[in-house]
Amino acid sequence: MDVFNVKGGVFVFLHLGENVVVPVKDVIGIFDIQTAMYSSDTIQFLRMAEEDGFVERITDEKPKSFVIAEIDKMSKVYLSPISSSTLTKRTDINYNP
Repeated sequence: MDVFNVKGGVFVFLHLGENVVVPVKDVIGIFDIQTAMYSSDTIQFLRMAEEDGFVERITDEKPKSFVIAEIDKMSKVYLSPISSSTLTKRTDINYNP
């Protein structure tokens, strides 16, 4: 997680790999790609998102996770070489009740 002080406020970014960062506030979900592929609905969602041009592959490495974010009022799917657990830890969000 990177924090930047910018005129008008503090912005927190999540590093997804390579030179790709997204504002944490724009992250909708972080998913383990291997676990998610057990669902035919997820497979269909990712296929449709790719066909519609909403998927960005961060590296040529095999993705370990995918992150859905809202960028400029449009959903974007990032295929990341970083595990979902590492990305979740970087957000500093605790999902345990």
